[in-house]
Amino acid sequence: MSTATLEPRVHAPRNYLNADYGWKSWLFTLDHKRIALLYLVSITFFFIIGGSFAVLMRIQLVDPQGAIVQPETYNKLFTLHGVVMIFFFLIPSIPAVLGNFLVPLMVGARDLAFPKLNLLSWYIYIVGGLFTLYSAIAGGVDTGWTFYTPYSSTYSNTQVTAVAIGVFITGFSSILTGLNFIVTIHKMRAPGLTWFRMPLFLWATYATSIIMVLGTPVLAITIFLLALEHLFHVGIFSPALGGDPLLFQHLFWFYSHPAVYIMILPAMGVVSEIIACFARKRIFGYKIVAFSSVAIAVLGFLVWGHHMFVTGQSVYAGIIFSLLSFLVAIPSAIKVFNWTATLYKGSISFDAPMLYAMGFIGLFTMGGLTGLFLASLATDVHLNGTYFVVAHFHYIMVGGAVMGYLGGIHFWWPKISGRKYPNGWAALAAAIIFIGFNLTFFPQFVLGYLGMPRRYAFYPAEFQVLNVMSSAGATVLGVGYLIPLIYLFWSMRYGPIAEPNPWGATGLEWKTPSPPPTENFTEIPVVTEEAYAYAEEEAGHE
Repeated sequence: MSTATLEPRVHAPRNYLNADYGWKSWLFTLDHKRIALLYLVSITFFFIIGGSFAVLMRIQLVDPQGAIVQPETYNKLFTLHGVVMIFFFLIPSIPAVLGNFLVPLMVGARDLAFPKLNLLSWYIYIVGGLFTLYSAIAGGVDTGWTFYTPYSSTYSNTQVTAVAIGVFITGFSSILTGLNFIVTIHKMRAPGLTWFRMPLFLWATYATSIIMVLGTPVLAITIFLLALEHLFHVGIFSPALGGDPLLFQHLFWFYSHPAVYIMILPAMGVVSEIIACFARKRIFGYKIVAFSSVAIAVLGFLVWGHHMFVTGQSVYAGIIFSLLSFLVAIPSAIKVFNWTATLYKGSISFDAPMLYAMGFIGLFTMGGLTGLFLASLATDVHLNGTYFVVAHFHYIMVGGAVMGYLGGIHFWWPKISGRKYPNGWAALAAAIIFIGFNLTFFPQFVLGYLGMPRRYAFYPAEFQVLNVMSSAGATVLGVGYLIPLIYLFWSMRYGPIAEPNPWGATGLEWKTPSPPPTENFTEIPVVTEEAYAYAEEEAGHE
């Protein structure tokens, strides 16, 4: 028998994308990066569902007498749009996708502190989503996403219970995710990664996690009590049963206003990373920006009453909530001023992530300034319940949170997928989204100022021009969202191979291959410098 020298096989580097094959390896994975991709696919699905409801609403409002549906169906459309987009897209988008992927890499760990809880949080999210989708198929719910009592608990004959169960279940996903992040950031940081060497994305994620862990149980028990009253007519919120509807609003907004910061704080962290990278500078006032994230998380729990200025609550309570609402704007303004100062004399490159970050700053600033009108008792009486509130909310949530989410996806996409995307198409998409967004929602400020109430299927004919502008803008905005979906999917197969650090950024995540190995690091790294050490590049530019 002859013998021959066996050549050693050359294997592709083992990473989370090619480590295993088959759907079972994904559904039972404990790898935080794969779980992040599971969330990415799920959240994109719910974004499409929620966006479809919005499209139907804008078609309805093209004509003053309504174009396609009856008022009862329109009530179900805006309710499901709000429920799906808030609880199943906006709240989990950046923490569940970018947070899951990046937190272990940024702290220099091989995974999150509790990998099994991480996978469980995704399954809980899916189960909650299935209950909500069932409610849509079974006839929908017409209460509005705020579920105001006593209508939701006593009088509505739609699928309130199914939606309530879905939101209740999904809340546990947020709690587990926040707990995982807090423990990981506290206990698993690499040697030398002190609190003031952490990237600002970690500070924002940490502050967000505090809100998720402390605030979500309040919403969960509130929704549970709502379902209890709806099913068994226990007197909790309905006056007909001896309850108090204002109690529901206090409990609901105690969570739901901090939930705004669950949506926006992670986007602020993303923008800090992008601004520093593409300006080639340290973040101006790093510690102030870091502490402002914590300040937003703390103050966010103290301002829920500004949603209730016209409910009959105490005038003195209204004054206090108004002052606190002005106060919570200060740490947000600090971030905007410090980002602007970071850009000053920076060596700025206008790649797609930077365009999204600058779009975030402009749209978020507009949303924040208009929020001051709603924090003032006198102007809120006129503007409450009008399209001014809709426009303000969307400038913060869609203009802010979604722009930050898309900016983060584009910034870390080479690291996530190991592939590059066409930057020209990405820049075009960012411009289309910015233009389409303003065309959609700026007319709604004018509509609200003129007195058009929100949640109405019909409206006076004099408002038609502005509504047509808004619907046309929604079409442009939809095209802007569709373009990234196409080229990012294309890039996973045909995009150029990405090097470990295509942007020349700082941070531990950029010191791994693209995509990272399954274990992230062969050896736990040691951190010896601050978060944004761009001094050499800046000096070279000067």
